[in-house]
Amino acid sequence: MIHEVDEALRLLLTEGGLTGGGVELAFDAPTSDWAARRNAPTISVFLHGIREDVARRQTGTAEEYDEDGTVTGWRTPPRWFELAYLVTTWTSRPQDEHRLLSETLRCLVAVDVLPQRLLTGTLAELGLAVSLDAGGQSERGPSVPDVWSALGGELKPSLDVRVLAPLSGPRIPAGPPVTEGMVVRTGPHGGSEESGGNGPDGGGGPVEAPGRRLRYDGATDPGSDGFAAPRERPLPSGRRRRGGARR
Repeated sequence: MIHEVDEALRLLLTEGGLTGGGVELAFDAPTSDWAARRNAPTISVFLHGIREDVARRQTGTAEEYDEDGTVTGWRTPPRWFELAYLVTTWTSRPQDEHRLLSETLRCLVAVDVLPQRLLTGTLAELGLAVSLDAGGQSERGPSVPDVWSALGGELKPSLDVRVLAPLSGPRIPAGPPVTEGMVVRTGPHGGSEESGGNGPDGGGGPVEAPGRRLRYDGATDPGSDGFAAPRERPLPSGRRRRGGARR
């Protein structure tokens, strides 16, 4: 899921025209060593925090169906995680950095939810909204100065971008649908019969009785109560129903 969010952000910034004109897009940590190797204008999108939104956690399973309406499996509800990104721009002059950062901010605040066309993999399969918040303030996780301190670099203008995305739950596949009736075999007490010379290999051994397959062709719908619906049963002779005459 994390790499799919990275790809959605890359496509969003690319569609906004920010990666043209020689501008590069990087997801590396903007350390001092990394910055010293920059020789082109760069937008850094650095993931520095992952936290679960426990208020959205659910239990249970949901059925999955194919195009014919047959159950193909069960999947647990997804769990939601907040991904925190530190977005910065790197050029040779502060004025150019501010201009590029302003264009990046304009592109990110234009959407509150990542467009479905930008989602890939499990994010596209789930079809859930992936929200995006650029420049807001979150009460959870480290502050921006703490992140810069951990990176060992100097504080510079940056955007705090947070994406709330679902992580798909495990899937339990269903067995193949039942297409044939049950086979019933009868035999003597014990389930087998010792008969010399009548075994499968011509010698003595258990003999398997021929089976009879039960089919349900032409069966009627038992109704909402299924096969547990109440049925009228005849009473033994000499007994009568309560409130009725003797039968």
